[in-house]
Amino acid sequence: MNTDPIADYLTRLRNAAMAGKKVIDVPASKIKKEITKILFDQGYILSYKFVENEVQDSIKIALKYDPSTKEPVIRNIKRVSTPGLRKYVSNADLPRVLNGLGIAIISTSKGVMTSKQAAKENVGGEVICQLY
Repeated sequence: MNTDPIADYLTRLRNAAMAGKKVIDVPASKIKKEITKILFDQGYILSYKFVENEVQDSIKIALKYDPSTKEPVIRNIKRVSTPGLRKYVSNADLPRVLNGLGIAIISTSKGVMTSKQAAKENVGGEVICQLY
């Protein structure tokens, strides 16, 4: 049994990008679906598809690469809040990744969103991950 499914999801993304994979398949959950939508909206993945199965739903993710250098768009992805140590921030302390070039994904009372969206909504929450 996996104790941190979000860390597993992020690790699968990181490893697939480093290995040059085109498409990966990860087990689905509500929060993973929201994180995947944010990654797509922010331009870090090419496309995604939610696949419903009898046993467990899954997410098919097509990774995005730079056409000229063949480097993955996701250069670094880091889990911030873990099951053993949750990291919460107020709306005044929302993190900036690479001085605004990266994104931080925050779980707020208004849903899962980037730190920029959370600043506009004036809400804080749990910092799930940071990536650039």
